[in-house]
Amino acid sequence: MSNLVMIQFFEWNVPNDGEHWKRLVKYAPRLAKIGIHGIWIPPCVKGSSANDVGYGTYDLWDLGEFDQKGTVRTKYGTKQELIEACKKCKDVGIQVYADVVLNHKLGADEKETFKVVEVDENDRNKVISEAHDITAWTKFTFPGRKGQYSEFQWSFVHFSGTDWDDAAQKKAIYKILGDNKGWALGVDNEANNYDYLMGCNIDYSHPDVVAETKKWAMWLVNELGLSGFRMDALKHIDEPFVKALLDYIRGETNNPKFFAVGEYWRNDIKALDHYFKGVDWSISLFDVPLHFNFFEASNRGRDYDMRQIFDGTIIKEHPMQAVTFVDNHDSQPDESLSSWVQDWFKPLAYAIILLRREGYPCVFYGDLYGISGEHPIPGRPDVLAKLMIARRDYAYGDEDDYFDHPQTVGWVRRGKPDCTNPEHESRKKGLAVVLCTGEAGNKRMFVGQQCAGQKWKDLMGWHPEEVTIGDDGFGDFKANGGSVSVWSNAEPIDETTPEENPQ
Repeated sequence: MSNLVMIQFFEWNVPNDGEHWKRLVKYAPRLAKIGIHGIWIPPCVKGSSANDVGYGTYDLWDLGEFDQKGTVRTKYGTKQELIEACKKCKDVGIQVYADVVLNHKLGADEKETFKVVEVDENDRNKVISEAHDITAWTKFTFPGRKGQYSEFQWSFVHFSGTDWDDAAQKKAIYKILGDNKGWALGVDNEANNYDYLMGCNIDYSHPDVVAETKKWAMWLVNELGLSGFRMDALKHIDEPFVKALLDYIRGETNNPKFFAVGEYWRNDIKALDHYFKGVDWSISLFDVPLHFNFFEASNRGRDYDMRQIFDGTIIKEHPMQAVTFVDNHDSQPDESLSSWVQDWFKPLAYAIILLRREGYPCVFYGDLYGISGEHPIPGRPDVLAKLMIARRDYAYGDEDDYFDHPQTVGWVRRGKPDCTNPEHESRKKGLAVVLCTGEAGNKRMFVGQQCAGQKWKDLMGWHPEEVTIGDDGFGDFKANGGSVSVWSNAEPIDETTPEENPQ
């Protein structure tokens, strides 16, 4: 399998109608057809409310099966609908990656009293109070599930911190005291130790917690037939635990290629490099620095030097570990990490992640189908479908870069002339890409003397004229200002939409 593409099949404002797993059943065949090989589904466990996007984890063992937190279904549907959606994906050749949220728990069933110290929000190793008792919501008994699948119940001994003293009605960061208690060391160094993020912070130094999490992870993999995990909030989870969990899953499934990609939201390649080493290269990461380069380029326009677009990125330093993306649910407008890449630059950014050789690109549901909510944003299904099909059919072979101008850059994929599979005849052709962030421009690029006399066309359909390849194998390829063109010895891609907005 080659030229893999993943899709994040949700955005923050997906309607709370319980229909999302049904949407996935409907759209999986079409997504497979345009080149999607992997689907990152939203967190599928019971959250702290019916409208929870999934990151306020309450019960890992409830996939929309039990009456808890005022609902049986999750925001996305029932467990049976989830199983059917995963099966449909597998039937059409798409791998399913579950979004697993293992950093914290929210929505406890009972309060407990225990000893803590308050710590400085900006320096988590700085204690600013005497040891004292607080009463907090830390007891998880899952009365609606009644012990099915697991009888494990969580209490304060399984957490290292919390942020609400119910007796004093005070919000602060409290470190829980006790034997072998303390912040994890294998976490990001923001705030001097970024173990604590929110809610009841799970303590992976506790052996019972580790055993329960491993048990649940294997149950989830088998229940849904998963091929991988997207792991949330890795800045806050102990590195040794992450590696141990993935080693365990790969061993139990006898699948050393069980996929894992993590969210480590840090625009700092040195910090990301340190993390890769800390988990012994056992996981890929979303290329957050590349996203921020896209964000900056989209805001600065012609003043951004496109020759620097890969500077400080995972795709440049560790391409085998890079999952590239343009935007996601956190970066979309009005969300906590909002850094939305401007609309004009989206086709350029997607051309970069979809049509180059390195990286595992992830297409965002909100870019494909649009974002709903109070401030809706339309998607770009026509543009993204064409780029995905261009990747599927033509983006093969060696890659030659022409990043020699601040506003006009390009590259060539030479194709696979030795391809003998008649079903993959298009892979022989290759393609040429030009991006312009300033005025309209052109790039003279070498596609091979074997292409002499061929008439190449813009697969996007934005340039009606043809480019005739010279006897020397060079062509003069153009792009409009603030746009991208994708050229090949083929007809423009006749593709307008991968379906209407499923919402």
